[in-house]
Amino acid sequence: GATMFYGDVLITPAISVLSAIEGLEVATPAFKPYVLPITAVIIAALFAVQRLGTAKVGAVFGPIMVLWFGLLGFLGAVHVLAQPQVLWALSPSYAIAYVYSNPAVSFVVLGSVFLAVTGAEALYADMGHFGVKSVRRAWLFVAMPGLVLNYFGQGALLMADPTALENPLFRMVPSWGVIPMVVLAALATVIASQATISGAYSMTVQAMALEYLPRLRTVQTSSASRGQVYLPGINWVMLAGVLALVFGFGSSSKLSAAYGIAISITMLCTTLLFSVVAWRLWHWPAWMVLPLVVCMLAVDAVFVFSNGAKVMQGGWLPILVSVLLMSLMATWAKAQRLRARNAEKAALSLTDFWQNLSGHMPHRVKGLAVFLTSEPDHVPHALLHNLKHNQVLHERVIILNLLASEAPHVSAGERLQVMTLDDNAWVVRAHTGFIERVDVREILQLFGYQYGLNVSDMQTTYFLSRSSPPKKNLRGFWPGQRSLFGLMQRNASRAADFYQLPDNRTVEFGRTAS
Repeated sequence: GATMFYGDVLITPAISVLSAIEGLEVATPAFKPYVLPITAVIIAALFAVQRLGTAKVGAVFGPIMVLWFGLLGFLGAVHVLAQPQVLWALSPSYAIAYVYSNPAVSFVVLGSVFLAVTGAEALYADMGHFGVKSVRRAWLFVAMPGLVLNYFGQGALLMADPTALENPLFRMVPSWGVIPMVVLAALATVIASQATISGAYSMTVQAMALEYLPRLRTVQTSSASRGQVYLPGINWVMLAGVLALVFGFGSSSKLSAAYGIAISITMLCTTLLFSVVAWRLWHWPAWMVLPLVVCMLAVDAVFVFSNGAKVMQGGWLPILVSVLLMSLMATWAKAQRLRARNAEKAALSLTDFWQNLSGHMPHRVKGLAVFLTSEPDHVPHALLHNLKHNQVLHERVIILNLLASEAPHVSAGERLQVMTLDDNAWVVRAHTGFIERVDVREILQLFGYQYGLNVSDMQTTYFLSRSSPPKKNLRGFWPGQRSLFGLMQRNASRAADFYQLPDNRTVEFGRTAS
């Protein structure tokens, strides 16, 4: 489901902006040679402004979207009033009769009908960015009324003028309004693309927290919302992919096949995951979950199979993207599990080590030492090397373990679990929600507040270890997979950068991953 959404992220900006700029051809065919260059420039500008953050971009985009959906609803209402009989389409009897008379054609047509509901999958991904209430209100009171009215208005237009079939949206406006409508449509499709781009950032942060992807440089773009982030590496890879699709496919109609299959499979996976959440987390009884999920899966499956007929027309693209990303995620996750098992076999018990150390305590120096570790029950590699090479120990020591919770958010009261080693040494397990940005210094301030300690940046030194790619002990990996893991690890962000630790207060020890 996640990897199919990434395919959607590549296709949405390409098909959305292309379809808007193609409206210029309605004004005059002379614009046709310029459609692709104009589209490329708009898409490049969209990805260039991502570094400003969703909040700043949204402040500009919000009023444009209100205008866009308001205009869509107005145009639709005008044509519905001219042909009110189109409202008979609300009766399902017409659809049932059509399917009964033309079953084969109906199955193929559903692949195109499905495009009317695309974008719903981005709502779920963007909840991590904006929250449930914002998404719900924007949909119920702005987006849905405008879209429903406009779709019925397009139907009314086609009843009156079947020749408008080629591009009914732009045929709804007078000839003098085509160019302004194209400009507004281009802005609106750019904003629609923004929803999937910000969703991709959220998904990537979650994948990193759950150890399905290596750490990548992450920039917090909002002090008010922890979910609003920017990932430069992901941003530029997406830009390259979107431009490749624009010039590779050349038109929105050719891209629609790839678009439908990506989103229909994403929605199918969402339904399957909903059933797990409802049953195992919400504890709904099986008699309630099963009928609901079966009904939803029936709808989703029909759309998946109808779009599956377009695999050879472009539907192969999101499938290929999904397979590649699944290979990356599976390789990284498998390596992390294997490395953890190998490290556990060679590790020293922290409590036993500390008891032995108390009888032969090395020289203590002023300040607080924070050792970041993924194995809080074992002696951190950086602690051993610091004792071996520097032969000193700070007067206060925190062994910090950062854990991603299965919940999206963790309250301050549930964030820390602390075990005391002695009066000046602690093991701190810090839990963060999987959509929350990890802030080590904020965690230390919370610990200091709860335990009455003064945690000052100028008196704190951070110790961590950096693993080099493994050369052995990756049993079960085929040679290409070992190389892939090594490549991912070499390009992963430094822990110090990822956790935004101050360079002048951070000490890093190297080690070979096992």
